[in-house]
Amino acid sequence: MTLHTAVATVHTNHGDIVINLFGDHAPKTVKNFVDLSNKGFYDGVIFHRIIKDFMIQGGDPTGTGTGGPGYNFDDEIHPELTFDHPYQLAMANAGKRPDMTGRLAGTNGSQFFITTIAPAWLNGNHTIFGDVADDASKAVVDAIAAVQTGAMDRPVEDVVITGVDIAEV
Repeated sequence: MTLHTAVATVHTNHGDIVINLFGDHAPKTVKNFVDLSNKGFYDGVIFHRIIKDFMIQGGDPTGTGTGGPGYNFDDEIHPELTFDHPYQLAMANAGKRPDMTGRLAGTNGSQFFITTIAPAWLNGNHTIFGDVADDASKAVVDAIAAVQTGAMDRPVEDVVITGVDIAEV
């Protein structure tokens, strides 16, 4: 059983999403998300990519899908955390890339996604670091996932993160 170490409340213009964060299984990923949240990094950032019956993606300060915090870090793939149910929080990344030494390194930064299905094909490729906590929050995720999108899966009307509150447990 996975126990959460913190709770994030992601405030959006569609409602709040409460997420249990798994700091014991993905400590550097949770620390990164908590630190960025506490600095206000996500305030005003949009969900720039929404794919119906798959996921909602945000965390890019440029809103283009290419932005981040200015650094990358490696995946934290934990065997107890798999994409076996919907409403999971995971890091979006661009796959592994060679670093300065030629080692294949992770490309995690600030972008994240919340699943609306159980996408098993993502196992081993994205760090899962949380679960949506309650039915009201799942309804907000579903409402966001249902918005009209245009080119490149971008919402026609912005879905905005207005802030993120963190509570340690």
